[in-house]
Amino acid sequence: MEIAIVGAGIVGIATAYELACDGHQVTVYEQRSAAAEEASFASSGLLAPALLIPWASPAVGAAPRRWLWNPKPSIRMARGAGRAESAWLRRWRKAAHAPTAAGTMLALEQLGRYSLARTRQLVTQFDVDIETSHGALVLLRHAKDIEKVRPAPDVLREAGSQIAEVDADTARLIEPGLSTDVPFAGALHAGDGEAANCRLFAQVLRYAAQELGARFVFNAQVDAISTQPAGVQLHGESSLRRADAVVLCAGMASAALLKRHRLDLPMAAVYGYTISAPLREELHAPQGTVIDPVHHITIARQGQRVRVSGGAELGYAGGEHHADTLQKLYLALSGWFPGGALISSPQVQTWRGARPTMPDGAPVVGTSGLPGLWLNTGHGACGWALACGCARVLADRIGGGAGAVDLDPFHIHRF
Repeated sequence: MEIAIVGAGIVGIATAYELACDGHQVTVYEQRSAAAEEASFASSGLLAPALLIPWASPAVGAAPRRWLWNPKPSIRMARGAGRAESAWLRRWRKAAHAPTAAGTMLALEQLGRYSLARTRQLVTQFDVDIETSHGALVLLRHAKDIEKVRPAPDVLREAGSQIAEVDADTARLIEPGLSTDVPFAGALHAGDGEAANCRLFAQVLRYAAQELGARFVFNAQVDAISTQPAGVQLHGESSLRRADAVVLCAGMASAALLKRHRLDLPMAAVYGYTISAPLREELHAPQGTVIDPVHHITIARQGQRVRVSGGAELGYAGGEHHADTLQKLYLALSGWFPGGALISSPQVQTWRGARPTMPDGAPVVGTSGLPGLWLNTGHGACGWALACGCARVLADRIGGGAGAVDLDPFHIHRF
């Protein structure tokens, strides 16, 4: 089959690779001038456990319903946020207590485990170093802080993950660089946790897909998608570029492209921040990933760098960075791991990017209900964690197979 893919982030690239592996003729259309330039550019890096990634699911750390009227919500409304963002935020909060919340979390965990296995398989196959680090530690300043991540640990244990409650002394043995001046009660330790460099792997996967015959067309803005016949309409072109099937992996652009087909994709751009700093001292830096559940901050080791991630904003804000959020990230890094990173180095990279997120935290993967149109979008904070798994299962479905993971929880018609 000739298949057109819209979007060359980690999800689109992984989809292109899997389809090319199956012998399809693949063309990827990307509006930017390079691959992995948006949400995949500087993600937190955490691959697993997916449910411990901040903002993975509205049900993780959900407070009682009175939280809906909390005057200090965790998600910040930035300049430019309007009625659409407010409506989406209400849906996100309500999804935390929906009858389907537990099932969605379990489905995300199962998809995450499958995706991690597929990612590891590809890393071994390509024999590449993608700056992988192992182990994830959720720090608990107070014993009650464990509620900030429930019921994620229970779901993870039920699924077979290694989640252990450890005291502060044991946590410092796992992460020797943790500050001795910051008291905390203990931690949750995920021994099978893993982080890696998303953008680096995306480039490796892109070249692998090209070797299999996949084509990447950059600076190509898709104005419309067609289903009968299937194809894409590029900006400035009068004729349709036909294909046997189209796979939409276009992040926020996905919702706009689907509106013409009367498909509602209630997606929002939840903006987050990362700061990447050069390693200063090996023993003072994180060895794996550390998560602060109170402030929704992740600190991960990526090779010779340390990356701290956090923040959740609705509204573009003119692309400006929020100084208070960045200050919190710097304070978290220097507070938990003093001397671990060169935070004043000119090589420090600060990034703000959108995470296209659905109201229940789960992506939309599978058939659209329209002939020839498939969806693989809306992965939110878990794009890197779910990319390879979603791509492989979707390729199986397009090829007529059942796939290793049930996609019913991720169907577009759940909304």
